[in-house]
Amino acid sequence: MSTALHEAGLDPFWMPFTANKQFKRRPRMLAGAKGMFYTSADGREVLDGTAGLWCVGAGHGRDEITQAVSRQLAEMDYAPGFQMGHPLAFEYADELIKHTPEHLNHVFFTNSGSESVDTALKIALAYHRSRGEGQRTRFIGREKGYHGVGFGGISVGGIANNRRTFGAWLPADHLPHTLDLEHNAFSKGVPAWGAHLADELEDIVALHGADTIAGVIVEPVAGSAGVILPPRGYLQRLREICDKHGLLLIFDEVITGFGRLGAPFAADYFGVEPDLITAAKMITNAAVPMGAVFVRDSIYQSVVEQGPESIELFHGYTYSAHPVACAAGMATLEIYRREGLFTRAAEMAEVWQDALHGLRDCPHVKDIRNLGLMGAVELEPRPGAAGARAYEALADAFEHGLLIRFTGDIIAFSPPLIVEREHIERLVGTLSEVLGRIA
Repeated sequence: MSTALHEAGLDPFWMPFTANKQFKRRPRMLAGAKGMFYTSADGREVLDGTAGLWCVGAGHGRDEITQAVSRQLAEMDYAPGFQMGHPLAFEYADELIKHTPEHLNHVFFTNSGSESVDTALKIALAYHRSRGEGQRTRFIGREKGYHGVGFGGISVGGIANNRRTFGAWLPADHLPHTLDLEHNAFSKGVPAWGAHLADELEDIVALHGADTIAGVIVEPVAGSAGVILPPRGYLQRLREICDKHGLLLIFDEVITGFGRLGAPFAADYFGVEPDLITAAKMITNAAVPMGAVFVRDSIYQSVVEQGPESIELFHGYTYSAHPVACAAGMATLEIYRREGLFTRAAEMAEVWQDALHGLRDCPHVKDIRNLGLMGAVELEPRPGAAGARAYEALADAFEHGLLIRFTGDIIAFSPPLIVEREHIERLVGTLSEVLGRIA
């Protein structure tokens, strides 16, 4: 820890999604990053098992992105996006849609996954209103779903603490989640059981009436809740039911987008084309905050091309399509293309799966699940202290050179897409030792 930081103290910074008092008693500080590794404030090498926060796909410290950002700052640091534009925003959008599903050819830029979700919900409402169905205002989310921290995202999300603390501000119902360890424990890849859970959507439609429902939003793979996988055929069934009742299907791909599963998007991996895709995180390799919503052509045409000769969507952000973020995104996209990172997770998936499931006999392990370069190790909770074991694993792993994430008693992994076999072996070996030390 630097002298300046020590003198200033840790108290002024109110940390997000952190037990502040607990952290500040024993802070874990990162001071540098390159490739697959962070450097801790005390000079130790720390293997990044989480791609930062699911977001550093191409590895840390990419010179190409640094140079692109520097050039753009020197040329033009900012341009307003309301009634004005800059060429790079249009060029970047045109490059992005070369990698989106066939009919999603329009991009609305945001600054985060939370903003992307709220934007997608607004676009869905605007679409139905443009078709004379403004009464379609209800959304269907899913239990354990995480859709960011905006009031819209919290409403459709299914994370109990978020909803309990802040309430729901949009009318929303929730499908059951798809994690059932009685049927799916230690699944390797997509589990075989559970596609029928999508049929719960029919019951919700029957309860409220299809003509009141705007759309359904799900993460193809629920990342923040602990890598919860969709059963085989589940997403296809959701698509069928949405088509039957005129509901929009929104895939929240803030985590799965840009190669996490071994395809540009989870929509490609599962062969299911939604109506909107929310994205962020790996879109700029986390170098500059940015997000996006990819929109089906028919939705754009209904809202914009058939709309009045005035503002069609009263929505946007001061930093939408920020020039520096666009520069970072363009450089990131070129790295993904050149190094084959959109599909690298597919190439490493078997190595990753075999290594991760090798932890099955470690102490306290209740379940292991994986897909692409995502994975989770779920621990038996300590009696009377839910989440304690996973937190202790996080702290111990960091001290022994490994960065992991946890939610409840689930340890989650999402290494950078540049991960090699030796990194995976080191990650699994370190975690095995960590689990052996936890009571």
